[in-house]
Amino acid sequence: MKRKLAYLFALAVGLFSALVWPATAWPARGARLVVDDDKVECPSAGFAHIQDAIEAASPGDEIHICKGSYVEQVKIGKPLTIDADNGAILMPSAMQANTTSLFDAAPIATALLVAGTNGVSISGLTVDGANNGISQCTPDLIGISFQNASGALARMTVRNFKLAASLNGCQSGTGIFVQSGNGGVSKVEIDDCTVHDFQKNGITADEKGTTTVIRRNVVTGIGPATGAVQNGIQIGFGAAGSILENVVTNNVWAPCTAIAACTAVATNILVTQSDGVEVSGNTAGISQVDIFIHGNNAAIESNETFATVVFDDIRVQGDQSRVRRNHVLNGAESGIFLSGNNNVVTENVITEAAIGILKETGSSGNIITGNRFFNTPVAVQDPQFINLTKLISPKR
Repeated sequence: MKRKLAYLFALAVGLFSALVWPATAWPARGARLVVDDDKVECPSAGFAHIQDAIEAASPGDEIHICKGSYVEQVKIGKPLTIDADNGAILMPSAMQANTTSLFDAAPIATALLVAGTNGVSISGLTVDGANNGISQCTPDLIGISFQNASGALARMTVRNFKLAASLNGCQSGTGIFVQSGNGGVSKVEIDDCTVHDFQKNGITADEKGTTTVIRRNVVTGIGPATGAVQNGIQIGFGAAGSILENVVTNNVWAPCTAIAACTAVATNILVTQSDGVEVSGNTAGISQVDIFIHGNNAAIESNETFATVVFDDIRVQGDQSRVRRNHVLNGAESGIFLSGNNNVVTENVITEAAIGILKETGSSGNIITGNRFFNTPVAVQDPQFINLTKLISPKR
């Protein structure tokens, strides 16, 4: 009897609630638009061009890109989900300037531009700059750009954003570029992508208002280069974020062969003029500096670095950073270089370096303890300071 009364009471409450409060308004699922360049793989596709589908879509819609080659520059200015089949390639030709830098208004030609919107998710697409057709240093060539825009990239391939060999000195050619300006905000996650054959930078996030999580990507430089000074992954100029679990290799500026002769240095991971950035769990090797931190309050933890040329596996120029539990192999000048105050360098394992830890004379309050050294003649030494921040060449 009591159970029956409880059931009737609960039913009455439910009916009363349904009358008093309207049903929850669940958001409607967006439409699905299909693109196929030749309508072979997807005969029922409504569009042959990606940009046409974007123009026709409503905010929140999904665009599916079928296998094929899409010879166009694309601009997205509304929340969309875009997914691509294996073999879908965006490869524009005769690229033209389609935006400008939010820092200095310099012209930019980008294959895929996301601007002034939130909620853009793109996955699976290959973006290829091999046919870019740009014949001078400007406009700046970029694969994917987020400008005052937020969203996510996953399982993308971005390749061949470089100019002709005769223009290899141009500071142009970046795979993925995230930038904020004029009070705008960009929040972008970049996961599980491959970026290679770029001229200047692989992945770059710049300016105040920008926050990126750059995670599990493979970024490969072109090897010893005499033109543009490469950086694999960069966060700089007030941007915030994390660089996590990436593999970054082969960013080397060939003319830099000795400390006294270097007028520039390439880096695999560069944090410049940004504070509070986390660099953890990465594998970085073959560069003048594998991990270069020019900022304060950074966390450089559990990375594996190897095979630096001329300089250091990990170089920290700033205050209050934590350099912990890194495995450093085969440093040139040193395994870890430290310039600044109140930093913590602990539990690192350094194998084969000329000097294990170089600490700038005059730095104070640093804690250097619990590190292990193997095949390293000098464990810790105070060096004469050479300010490499004058020699790095960040993308901006």
